[in-house]
Amino acid sequence: MKPHFKFSAPTFDASAITETIQRALTSAGLTTGHTTGLPTGLPTGLPTGLPTGHVRRGADNNVVDVVARVVEERPGAKAEPPHRPAMDEPKTTSGTFETHEFLQPAGGRAYKLYVPARLAAAPPLLLMLHGCTQCADDFAAGTQMNRLADEHGFLVAYPEQTAQANSSKCWNWFKAQDQVRHAGEPALIAGIAREVAARHGVDTRRIFVAGLSAGAAMAVILGETYPELFAGVGAHSGLPYRSAHDIPSAMAAMKGGRCGIGGISGVNGVRAMARMASPDADPGKKLAQPVPTIVFHGDRDHTVQLSNGIEIAQQASNALAAASTSAALRASTERGARAGGRSYSRTVHTDAAGQVRVESWTVHGAGHAWAGGSQSGSYTDASGPDASAEMLRFFLSLPHAGSA
Repeated sequence: MKPHFKFSAPTFDASAITETIQRALTSAGLTTGHTTGLPTGLPTGLPTGLPTGHVRRGADNNVVDVVARVVEERPGAKAEPPHRPAMDEPKTTSGTFETHEFLQPAGGRAYKLYVPARLAAAPPLLLMLHGCTQCADDFAAGTQMNRLADEHGFLVAYPEQTAQANSSKCWNWFKAQDQVRHAGEPALIAGIAREVAARHGVDTRRIFVAGLSAGAAMAVILGETYPELFAGVGAHSGLPYRSAHDIPSAMAAMKGGRCGIGGISGVNGVRAMARMASPDADPGKKLAQPVPTIVFHGDRDHTVQLSNGIEIAQQASNALAAASTSAALRASTERGARAGGRSYSRTVHTDAAGQVRVESWTVHGAGHAWAGGSQSGSYTDASGPDASAEMLRFFLSLPHAGSA
């Protein structure tokens, strides 16, 4: 039988590939706007065309983020020197932005630490986990978290993923070995938190972690695996705990959780996949630890579907309710809009004492980008509500957790 297709060795023309991707995305209604450059080392069959530009108001701000090709990291390998984009730190910051390297026998990671000029006594610490293709400088510029650190006197640490571990510098949230305690990337990031806390006299009851996209998915994992260390989790455009265990299941989860397990989809599909990823897990076990969580997600995010953000909030709410001896959390929703910008829906889950334990923000019309972010960084949407300020407000309003 004559084959239908003739295969030949491919040649690569970056501009032609970009043009082809743009035509395909446009025909599918997924224009990316300011898209420049293509990462190398992407696996066959996965989406390409990651933008490095800014999402501006009025644009169809659906950007493309991928899990990329996984590269096994050698034990004891030295962390790659962090990439520094050609951008200035915001003029409003007055502290120091220091480069450090955390090393342990199993490996290491570089990280940057922002120390404000006026540091509070026993300051809080916030870890910020970047998305794919980003780095510490880029993420700091886009989120403007260092400016808020100046105002409130807290430390901000930005761990950086290496190209050796993931060719697009995505945190490997979709690998089963990076979803457990005392191993993989969770152990490295927790190690950074402890190192900074010890060096700067941090209040160990006020250590928080937040992230974007792959970084948000890893932040959720850290809340699950180190609930005694992290007093709160912030997830922007992320995915729930153990929503995938390899690249195919990660792509399925990003598109809404359809797992291909007997037609199961959505929340049930995510939980079924979690049991497959960890066969020895108790099927009745809760998937999340009771850690207060704030979630941001755009309802036009076609990279990581909104259903993932909804499930993160549901996991956190269920776990907190199960851990409480009082009644279940009460939920209420309000609607609002940023002046001249996007509208949003904010659902809060409060305990019997009226303390907000879970917040879930749906930003209407927003794609895969940090709400209220600065155009000096990538993957930002300046027209949305200020996710950085709201996450910080949520974290600092929490009762002090038990000492780590």
